[in-house]
Amino acid sequence: MFAKFPILRWYPALVILLGLALGPASAHAWGYKGHRVVGSIADQMLTANARQQVAHILGFDLKTAGPWLDCVKSVARQADGTFVYTTNPNHPEYETPCTQFRTADEQQRMEDYVARNWTQCSYKAGNVERGCHNTYHFDDVAIQRDRFDRNYQGTNDHDLVAATNATIAVLLGRPSPPPFSIKDKKEALFVLSHLMGDLHQPMHVGSVYLDKAGNLVDPEVTHTIDPATETAGANSILDRNRNFHSEWDDIPDDLGEASTPELLMAAKAVAAIPGRIENWSVAWATDTLLVAQEAFTGASFAPSGSKWAITFGDRDAYLRQADAIKRRQLAKAGARLAAVLNTIWP
Repeated sequence: MFAKFPILRWYPALVILLGLALGPASAHAWGYKGHRVVGSIADQMLTANARQQVAHILGFDLKTAGPWLDCVKSVARQADGTFVYTTNPNHPEYETPCTQFRTADEQQRMEDYVARNWTQCSYKAGNVERGCHNTYHFDDVAIQRDRFDRNYQGTNDHDLVAATNATIAVLLGRPSPPPFSIKDKKEALFVLSHLMGDLHQPMHVGSVYLDKAGNLVDPEVTHTIDPATETAGANSILDRNRNFHSEWDDIPDDLGEASTPELLMAAKAVAAIPGRIENWSVAWATDTLLVAQEAFTGASFAPSGSKWAITFGDRDAYLRQADAIKRRQLAKAGARLAAVLNTIWP
C-alpha cells in the first residue's frame, strides 16, 4: 500500500541493497500489515453480492489478497528469460504475507503476471532491471500541485492511477487496456486490492523536488527534473538516518493486521465520490496529493551524502500528525476499495 521506485519505491534501503546482492526480495508498502488492514476494512463493508463475487472469483478475502502485488516482486527474470519466484534465504520473514500464494497454481500466476508485465517499460535499480510492473505502484506529482493531472511530470501511462483504472476495466468485463496485461478478474482483484492501499499512501502519489541546496523546486515551472537531486518518492530522504518513505510505510503499532472498530467507523464516514467509477482514481489521487502536502508541512531538507536529511521544526507535532494521517488514509483506502466492488457488484 503505502511502495515506489528508480530507487526501489516502497523498498526500505536495506532491502534494496540485499535485493541487488542476493536477488529479489519481497517488500511491502504500508508494510504488508497496512495492506491487510485496508483489505480487512473493505471485507466488512462489501455488499452481500460483492462479498459472494470476491469469494467466488478470488478465492481469498481482501485482507489476505492485499499484499499480493508486493509478493510478486520476488519473481526474478532468469538468464534464460524465464521468470521464477525466488526467496531470500537470509530473510525468511519476507515470506510472511506471501505463504498462501505459494501453492503451485498461485505461484505460477505470480510468475506469469510478472512475465506479461515486464517489458512495457524499463524500470531499473542501479543497473538491475526490475520490470515495468514495479512502476504500477506510484506517481511522483510535485506537492506544489493541487490536483492530479496526466499532463504533470511524475505521471505516465503505466503509473498508479492508470494501473488502478486498468483493474477496474477488467472487473467491469472489459479488455485489459494497454500497456497493462491483466488476464482475468481474479488477477484484477489481486492488483486492485493492493493498489488501493498504495493510492492512499502520501509518498506514493506526491513527491518533493529539490535543488542542490535542498530548496523546493517545481518541475512544472523548471520543465525539468534533475536526476542528481531526485528524492525517489522520499526513498532518498533520511529522517534521523532512516528511510523517510519506509517510515510512511509503517502503520501505528496498535492497529495490528486487521481493522479496528475505530478504523471501521472512520471508513463508514468516508464520503462517496460522485461521477463515473472510471474517474474515481483521479479524484482519489488528488486527495492523496493534498495529504502529501500535509506530510511535508514544516519540513526542511539538507544534503546528506548522496541523499537528503529531513528535519521538522516541531518533531513531536510531526509524529502526532503522521499517526493521524496514516489512520485516516487507511480508513479511506478500505472504504474506497469496498466502494469500487460494491458499485461493480451492487
